[in-house]
Order: sequence, then C-alpha cells, then structure tokens
Amino acid sequence: MRAIVRAGTAPDKLERLRASGVAIAAVDFRSVSELTEACSGGSCLVSALAGLRDVVVGAQSALLDAATAAGVPRFIPSDYSIDFTKLPAGTNRNLDLRREFHQRLDQAPIAATSILSGAFTDMLTGRAPLILFKLKRVLYWEDADQRMDFTTVDDTATFAAAAALDPQTPRFLRIAGDRASARELAAIAGELAGRRFRLLRAGGLGRLETLIKVSRAVLPASEAIYPPWQGMQYLHNMFSGRATLEPLDNDRYPGIRWTKVSQVLATRRRGGAIRRAACAPEAA
Repeated sequence: MRAIVRAGTAPDKLERLRASGVAIAAVDFRSVSELTEACSGGSCLVSALAGLRDVVVGAQSALLDAATAAGVPRFIPSDYSIDFTKLPAGTNRNLDLRREFHQRLDQAPIAATSILSGAFTDMLTGRAPLILFKLKRVLYWEDADQRMDFTTVDDTATFAAAAALDPQTPRFLRIAGDRASARELAAIAGELAGRRFRLLRAGGLGRLETLIKVSRAVLPASEAIYPPWQGMQYLHNMFSGRATLEPLDNDRYPGIRWTKVSQVLATRRRGGAIRRAACAPEAA
C-alpha cells in the first residue's frame, strides 16, 4: 500500500502510516509527472481529498490524470457523503463540487466507484448541531421522525479499503452504519445520560432555507470549507429526506461490524475516544 501526500507534510502526521507498513510518496500536487510516478504500479487510487474547488476539482483532477497516465485501472473519488446525485444543483455548495468533478471522472478512461456514506456519526458529539448536550435537547427541522444516514469515519475507511481490493465494484456503493431520526437520537441520548432529552423544533425547511440565504449574505466566508451556512445546507438535505441512501450495500463485505449511533454517543459520555468498531474483512 502506498500513500500519496503533499511534499512538506509534517512528519508526525506520517508516523502512524509508516508504523503500519505504508510506503509514503511525498509529491508536488502541481506536478502531474510526480503524481504519475507515485501512481505507477497501483491497482486502485483512493482519494481522500477535502477542500473547495481548487482541491475537489483541481487537485483531484490532477490525481485522476496521473492515475490514468500510470495505467491504474480503478479510481475511488473522495465523495463519502449523503447521496448528492438525488439533490438539485445549488442546494449544497460542497456537494456541487463533487458533482462537478464527476462530470470529468465519468469521461475518463478509468473505472470509477463512488462511496456514499451519509453524515459522519462522529460529528454528533461535536460539530453537528443536532444534540445539545448541555440543554438536554435534540434540534430538528420539519419532521422529528425523518430518519438520517450516519457512518463513522473508521467504518467508511474500512469499507473503502475493501472496495479498493474488489475489482467488481459498481459505479456507486451506498453504506449506512446506522439510521436515526431526531426522535430516536433523543431517546438514545436520554437513555445514556439517565435524563430525558426533549425535542426542539427549529422550524420547517422553508425557514431553514431563509436562514441559509441570510447567513450566506451576511457571512459569505467563501474561502472557508465549512462556514455556518454550509452546515445548514447539509442539515436541510438530510431533513428533506431527498438524500437518503438506497439501496444499501452494507452486506457486500461481511467482515465489517458497523458502529451504531449509541456506541458513538456512549464514548462521549465516558469522555474517551471513539472506539473502532469495524473489522476489515480478510481481503483487506
């Protein structure tokens, strides 16, 4: 296994990879020749790039060109999200960038597989403003019973590793470590805390759309990857139900044990790190 990283990446960030026996190729992402050499001999390139257009479209296109030039037969783009193929253009800036890259990817002479995994479950303990732990409330928009897809970062990575070794993957694979509505999140959090968590309705989807427009006008933060209005767009997509992952491919690699929402929230209550609950299949 080989990891392609930017030249100048801090050594401490690479120690864990080297300790796992991963070869490191530090390259200038502006150099297609360096990227092509780094891709040489590979059977699948798995992208983990995150950013705005210069990264998601620009740098990832450079990776795609290099993989194609090196004769790599397969490419997994860094999608790992809700199903943006079901969303109208303009409803989520960051996912629109993924869609833009797909236009190029689908024209390239390489087999591509996108892995769609819903929202990262790990965010429920921090960045995602759904569970208000101090207030013992669970925030929701429109419908408290709209179920949403969640998958931990570790489980997504484990599935991606298995898919990279599987030459028969289709264009899209959809996974969800767990599904839960706001009402179900409140029940789980309350059971773990030993105290009732109440539902807090912030309004309908129309009000959320208005807040997104106002927030984007007042604080555009066009160079930020995750400005407040971007998070609101993601929540709108989830609570609308449009981006639900269906059908699921969870059983494609039987060795994976999926981490549940309750497990992630339990680790927060214990104050510890999220325990890895996924086991890579033998092929990985």
